[in-house]
Amino acid sequence: MRKQSGFTLIELVIVVVILGFLAVTAIPKFINLTDQAKQANIEGMAGGFATGISLARAQWEAEARPTDSNNRNIVDYDGTDVLLTTENKPAGIRGGYIVASVPTGGVNNGETLTSGFSDNNCVDIWNSILQQPPGLTNDISVLNNSNGLDYYTTNSGSGADTLCHYFLKETLNKNAAGDFVAPTGTLTDVGNSFTYRPATSQIIVYINI
Repeated sequence: MRKQSGFTLIELVIVVVILGFLAVTAIPKFINLTDQAKQANIEGMAGGFATGISLARAQWEAEARPTDSNNRNIVDYDGTDVLLTTENKPAGIRGGYIVASVPTGGVNNGETLTSGFSDNNCVDIWNSILQQPPGLTNDISVLNNSNGLDYYTTNSGSGADTLCHYFLKETLNKNAAGDFVAPTGTLTDVGNSFTYRPATSQIIVYINI
């Protein structure tokens, strides 16, 4: 007969102890890597977004600041006609930064960043400025019930203080049912996000996770 061999009890205990030590040291590092990935995600998106905004403005300048029949600043950016801000209407707004696509298809124009600018514009800007943009919505119920959506947007302020807020979905707060909750209060204190200020093209990244 062949003699069968296996692990002794002490060997199994040693293996379990070693696995325990590995778990204690590896899990925190894994969690930290996950947070770093979330940070890198929003920073990468903000960088790509900023590049698109700058390219659209540069093209508008290169084409001698074209306007449409209504004297609105406009440029064909990568095959999409985009509407740009109107300088100093109201004060503090620099001309040439994207606020919507043209035709707007139900989105108020918003080139003066007054009552005509809404979170619909923020969606429109995202889809116009990025090539093959990740899924984005301004409806929290759609975010919770649709696959393929990774970002949520809303807006705040008016005039020169108008902001589009873009949030990484996975960093938003959840309710007791496990659904994502629309950010409230100080929006820059919620999740990982970046803001776009159409009046000046300023983009700021906020990391809270």
